[in-house]
This record gives sequence, C-alpha cells and structure tokens, in this order.
Amino acid sequence: VQLVESGGGLVQPGGSLRLSCAASGSIFGAYVMGWHRQAPEKQRELVAVIITGGRTNYADSVKGRFTISRDNAKNTVYLQMNSLKSEDTAVYYCEYGQRGTSYWGQGTQVTVSS
Repeated sequence: VQLVESGGGLVQPGGSLRLSCAASGSIFGAYVMGWHRQAPEKQRELVAVIITGGRTNYADSVKGRFTISRDNAKNTVYLQMNSLKSEDTAVYYCEYGQRGTSYWGQGTQVTVSS
C-alpha cells in the first residue's frame, strides 16, 4: 500500500488548510483511515480517525475545528482544518489500516505562523 499526502503548507493563524491522502496498491478496503501529527520534540499524536461506517474520533484539541472525511471509491481520506493555531504546527501523517496492518504516509508539513 502506498500513501500520497498533499495539502500541507504555511498558513496564518485563523486560516484553513485541507489535507488529502490517497491510497494505492494492494487495497482491500480500509477499516480505519486517519491523521496523526508530530511536532518538534513531541511524540506523535492522534488527530482524527474515521472507520468503516463513518464513525469518527478526534483529539480534544481539534474538536470543532477539524473535520475528517473519506471517499471510499477513491481510497482517499481528507482532513479539513479550520481556525488553525500555532500549536497545530507539525508534520501530519496519514494512516491507512486494513487487515490488521497500518500503513503510513511520508508526512506533510503544516506550519501556522504570522
């Protein structure tokens, strides 16, 4: 499984970004797709996940600001990020889980700064 992330970049506080992650290869249908992030000198943390059936889970720090969605036909997961804060600055990693195995993207940098 290969994951290609896009949509990161530099944005001012209060701005928005939309991340995308497209999966290809030996796709059998993901049970879970999600986003994690890692800021400098911090551990990787869960941002949001969406499982088969559409149930979602968010980190408390992003609830009400971020929205995760998936397009099963395109094997793609999205993360709409609004009202961005400086503390959202991190490398964001896509996760694709199927048949008990998690696959990870290469990461995309999100920087929130004025």
